[in-house]
Parts: sequence; structure tokens; C-alpha cells
Amino acid sequence: MSRINNHSDKTSESTSIEIYQLRIWLRNISPAIWRRILVRSDSSITDLHYTIQIAMGWSDSYLHQFSIRAKHYGIQKDCGICFSDNPDKVLLEKFQFRENQRFIYEYNFFDHWVHEIRVEKCIPFGSRKTYPVCIGGSRQAPPEDCGGSWRFMTLKQKYSNWYIAERVLEILDEGGDIDDYYEEFLSLKYWSNAERFDRRAINYRLKQYATGDEAWMYE
Repeated sequence: MSRINNHSDKTSESTSIEIYQLRIWLRNISPAIWRRILVRSDSSITDLHYTIQIAMGWSDSYLHQFSIRAKHYGIQKDCGICFSDNPDKVLLEKFQFRENQRFIYEYNFFDHWVHEIRVEKCIPFGSRKTYPVCIGGSRQAPPEDCGGSWRFMTLKQKYSNWYIAERVLEILDEGGDIDDYYEEFLSLKYWSNAERFDRRAINYRLKQYATGDEAWMYE
């Protein structure tokens, strides 16, 4: 598995490194669910994939692909899409991104989460900073197997704060084994926190990834 710091030692002093400020947002959802991240130009496609997974809160349980200038890139998985390029070897600097260029990242081809990514600007590399880092965002990503963006919007209307409170009281009044409602409680917990965006937690995991600490996979 690729790590950003695998190639950082030999390039950290290079003046050719840029930092891309990327805005990532999920299509067909309102209000928007989005993230703003800073990534090194010498990061790989593999690195960007894991950065997005962490920033959005996905679990990397489904297939994915990037679509950049009419070509697909990604990490090949068993019984999945075949890619012609090794994602560990394709660095972002290869694309020579300029401001306002856009590309697509698709995740979970059943629910079809389409992330539009815009290069907002290129800024100088700061050698004392750790990249990638999330500098902004809004709202939690949807439950990744909830049925797609339109189904998510329908569920969002259903799970109002009033509905959540009423349903919790109903469960408690029923007096059954709470363990029998475990999955439902997880769902209610998500919807009660759906508007919450925890940048600190995201950056904690991004730093773990950047420094090669595999604990990021188990958060």
C-alpha cells in the first residue's frame, strides 16, 4: 500500500513540489457535502484515493475510479475494474493541473457516489507542514450503502430530529432487549449527527496516513 512519505525524503527539499488545493463535493445532494483538502503534487493516485476516503469518512469497501482527462485511474481489486496504470506510480504532478481544472472520483458503483473535484489553486510547498490536510468542509458523508444520492435525500427528510427522538422513546417504551435494536440505533446516531463535520478527527487520520501509521485504517 502506497504511503505519501515513501517518496517525501528525496523530494522534500525540491522546489518543484506544489500544493494543490482541492474542493471535493458530492453531486446531487443539497445542502452540499464537501471537503477542501491540500495535497502534494508528488502524491500518487493511490494517495489521493485514500485521502478522499479518509476526508469523506468512507470505509473503502467498494470499487472506485478517477476520471481524469477521459482516462480512468484507480487501485485494482479482485473482480473489479482493470486499470492500465499502476496507481502507485502515477503522481498528480503528471497532470500539470491548473486552477479551476476539474475531474471525477466515483465510489461504490451500486449507489454511485460521484465526487466532483476542482483544483482551486496551486500554492507553494511548506516544508514544515504535513500533507495531506483538510482545511474545510461541511456535513458527514452519507451512509455509503444507503441507496445513492436521491435515496439519501429522501431519508434525510424522514429522519428529522423530531422523528429520531420519538423513535428512541418508542424503543425504550417497548422494553425489549436493547441489543435487538443495535443496527437501528446506529442509523439513528448517524442521522442525529449528519450535520456534524469533525475536521480535527479527519486530520488526525490524515496525519496517521501521511506518516505511515497504519492505525488510520482502523479508526
